[in-house]
Amino acid sequence: MDLQSLANLFATTYNPDPNVQKTGELQIRKIGAQEGMLTALLQIIASDGVELATRQACSVYLKNRVHTSYILPPNPRPDHVPIAQSDRTALKASILPLLAASPSRSITVQLAATLKDLVAHDFPDRWSSLLDDVRRLLGSGDVREVGAGVVAALECVRAFRFRQKADVLPGIIASLFPTLVTIADGMLNTSPSQPASQEIPAMLHLILKTYKTAIIVNLSPHQQSPESLVPWGRLLFRLVEMSVPVEGVPTDEEDRERCEWWKAKKWAYGILGRLFHRFGNPSQLPSPMQNEYGVFAEHFVTTFAPEIFKVYLHQVELYVSGQVWLGKKCQYQIFQFFTECIKPKSTWILLKPHVDSLVANFAFPQLTFNASKQAMWEADPVEYVRASVDEYENFSSPVSGATSFLLSLASNRTKTSFLPMLQFINTVLRSNPTPAQRFGALTMMSVLGPFIVRHPDVKGSIEQFMVQYVLPEFTSQEPYLRSVACEVLGVVAKAGITWTSEENLNNHSRAVALALDDRELPVRVQAALAITELVVIHDSVRDAVSPQVGKVVQDLLKLSDETDLDILNHSMEAMVDRFQNELLPVASQLTARLCESYLRLAREGLAQQNEAAPDSIDVESLVSDGDDDKVYGAMGVAKTIGTVVSCIDSSPEILSQVQEVIIPIIRFTLENKLIDLFDNMYELVDALTFRLHAISPNMWPVFELTYDLFKSDAVDFLDEMLPSLDNFVSYGTDVLKARPDYRSKVLDMYRTAMTSPQLGDNDKINGCKLAESMLLNLHGHVDDQLQDIIGIAADYIDKGETASFRLANLEILVNAVLYNATAALHFMEAYKPGFSRTFFDRWFAAINSDSKLPRVHDKKLSILALCKLLEMETGAIPEGLRDGWPGIVGGALNIFKTLPQAVAKRKVLEDQLVEGDDDDDEDETRYLNLEGEEDEDVWDEDSAYLEILAKEGARLREKSEKAETGDEESDTSEESEIEEELGFFSLLDNINPYVTFKQALQIFQNQNSALYQAATTMLTVERQTVLMEVVTMASQADHS
Repeated sequence: MDLQSLANLFATTYNPDPNVQKTGELQIRKIGAQEGMLTALLQIIASDGVELATRQACSVYLKNRVHTSYILPPNPRPDHVPIAQSDRTALKASILPLLAASPSRSITVQLAATLKDLVAHDFPDRWSSLLDDVRRLLGSGDVREVGAGVVAALECVRAFRFRQKADVLPGIIASLFPTLVTIADGMLNTSPSQPASQEIPAMLHLILKTYKTAIIVNLSPHQQSPESLVPWGRLLFRLVEMSVPVEGVPTDEEDRERCEWWKAKKWAYGILGRLFHRFGNPSQLPSPMQNEYGVFAEHFVTTFAPEIFKVYLHQVELYVSGQVWLGKKCQYQIFQFFTECIKPKSTWILLKPHVDSLVANFAFPQLTFNASKQAMWEADPVEYVRASVDEYENFSSPVSGATSFLLSLASNRTKTSFLPMLQFINTVLRSNPTPAQRFGALTMMSVLGPFIVRHPDVKGSIEQFMVQYVLPEFTSQEPYLRSVACEVLGVVAKAGITWTSEENLNNHSRAVALALDDRELPVRVQAALAITELVVIHDSVRDAVSPQVGKVVQDLLKLSDETDLDILNHSMEAMVDRFQNELLPVASQLTARLCESYLRLAREGLAQQNEAAPDSIDVESLVSDGDDDKVYGAMGVAKTIGTVVSCIDSSPEILSQVQEVIIPIIRFTLENKLIDLFDNMYELVDALTFRLHAISPNMWPVFELTYDLFKSDAVDFLDEMLPSLDNFVSYGTDVLKARPDYRSKVLDMYRTAMTSPQLGDNDKINGCKLAESMLLNLHGHVDDQLQDIIGIAADYIDKGETASFRLANLEILVNAVLYNATAALHFMEAYKPGFSRTFFDRWFAAINSDSKLPRVHDKKLSILALCKLLEMETGAIPEGLRDGWPGIVGGALNIFKTLPQAVAKRKVLEDQLVEGDDDDDEDETRYLNLEGEEDEDVWDEDSAYLEILAKEGARLREKSEKAETGDEESDTSEESEIEEELGFFSLLDNINPYVTFKQALQIFQNQNSALYQAATTMLTVERQTVLMEVVTMASQADHS
């Protein structure tokens, strides 16, 4: 096809007529894999004579084709054809010139993504000239070529940004970064008001983004050297301190935040923060990083950190005095840096004299009620609620930054900073503040509430504070003050305020109950959250709410529907749990309302998914954050439904009614393949079927859907499906016995789990559990499948990477012996002559080991299977095994010897599970640092957590490197890591192995007296003692 025809074909992909569009796409799909196709597309993209939209369509196709087919996956689809070598050569020869000549930003984005994939796959071995080509562009006098060089440098770094091994990226950095910093420095000498200045900050922004991307995981030796750190540091300081003239930026603040100059400034702040937080803070540097960055950190904290602090403090002073404007993200970065300065002694000494001023003039104003909050409250109260409730999770909000700063001061520098902050709150509230300032002071009180309730010097006065400053705000004319009053009450209630006066508690609980009917939605939401905390903690409030609990729950449901806030689902769960008896009569109606909410959210989430799948899929967009609010909301509602189910299991009749209400939402989710919600749905299926110990007729279609999904879209969801599938087999035995097609489906799931190349050892273990459930629960009805099951297990007898899988697979064969010993041994020999001997060798190696049958279930299963062997008639024993048959008794006794310890260990774990964590009081040191010297380094929970993460990361890297070199050591302690599964129940739980063994031994003696004589004669003294103990235990059980 000639270039013009190909261009015309791509033009059809954006034709308004969908039929023309579809025809064109089908034609492109037909010819897409032909050699020369990509070379032709490169020529079309480069041609100024072709319409811009067509060139863009070609660039999108090019990017997607390279991303999916440049390197094929290990198991490619049949329609995946690799890109021809001639096209690969053309791509590498053309991509950089195309970037330099790109006519639009949208095409540049597509070409850049293409370049990243080429670099990731071919550099350095198959593209050795790349860095020279990029440096040539950066050294060009043509601004477009320099721009292309900057984009190329970014993509070179992005291709290896998450690579733990420092083998490629350091070379790229050393080669390109000296040129990049020189270019950026020169750009800052250009006046921001010059006409070409918008191209300059865009390139500056990309250069800084390149540096920040390079330090996600590691800081290269070049970047640690003074030759790099000094010029880059100078550049970053210049950018932070640079005053952008008004004519260089938009007047609208939101537009200004997004303009290139402020983007560049934001990246400058971000880089300085990252350098200090991850690499330049010696007191907080995790031990695995000390060797690589210890010297650099000491240098940075003494030389650079004080300069950063000085520059940032000056920017804050200018901002507070109104002399400069600061973008929200820049403010956030400043707060983050100041917060990082709190724990190290060296930077705390710098920060300490300025804390009071920063709290009063920089942090506090962020918490006050301002015009933008008022505008959001009035225009979109739901969005206001979402923003205020989730504010602390918004990683670019100055409110979040201010909050983190206050929390860190309170928890890490309690003796120095905490009481002055409380004094500041009191000063504000006593000085005739405006309503907006009162809101700020009470918000600050809400932030510090958990600390105040625990501080020995002030916890006694918090009740009086509530009465004096919070209670009156419940009747304030300003709705935002009513809202923050509810918030403060909820916080201190959750933190454990002690009410000395029942009247004060009642006054607050009545006030918040009235706020549930407030005309303003944000007030109602905060009231709902607060009343939940009071009800959970105080019996008197619970009793007061009890007569009205139906209305309160309805209010919560209504609010949840209006806002889709997950936090309201937590409130609903708490209410359902606290009022189990009161809500029991209306459980079906409550569940129906929850199911309506779930279906609405699920349908909206489904619509979002369908909208998010355009014809031309942008690969980068697939990993970007989408709007998952509806799906998360549906997850929250599903958890609440699960709470309802758990609260009514005392009434099987009501639970059966509730189940029929829930089944439609389960089917809707599975039928529409809402994969993100599968976990929640299978938790519901498991809870319902387990608690009812029965499978209703309407639940069986869920089993069929599960099979169909497992065989298609959800093959990797067996872990989530298994508990439900086990219940179908365990409690639906009558149906399964009558339905051979259902039994075939279960067997097929086992076979797929074992043989699918997509699944690993954990999924194979789950498949084994499913097969075991069949063999245990369907005795006499799996005869037709037994040979298949044995054949599959035999195929994997010595395979698998983990001890857990090897044991699970071995136990399928043990289960087969338990199911029908004679048939099992016959089928083993049919699989391969002598295989039964192989199986016995593996089995007895486990039996005679101290650790290879670690769990109670493992031991009981083997004992009971050995009993079946003892009960076999002499003629049925395979000739090749007869000489070892007397060893069965000794093997069983070997297991009995360790069974009591395993039972005791399981009992301890069960008791711990029942008791839970008796120590409900949270560790006070999490909140307050009242020990040690005031100004020493602080090592807190966050520091310890980062230390754990770093050690685990180092361990995994070392393991990965050993695996690459073939030097990985086998893990001899793997068996000890196979833990008891306390949620696992089987028919074996109710069988007494002592009684069963005694009976089997009697049969063995009667049927095979010679073998019995041989078995008992060869017992050691120790095993004879164990035998007597077993017989005694069996006799006691018989008489009990």
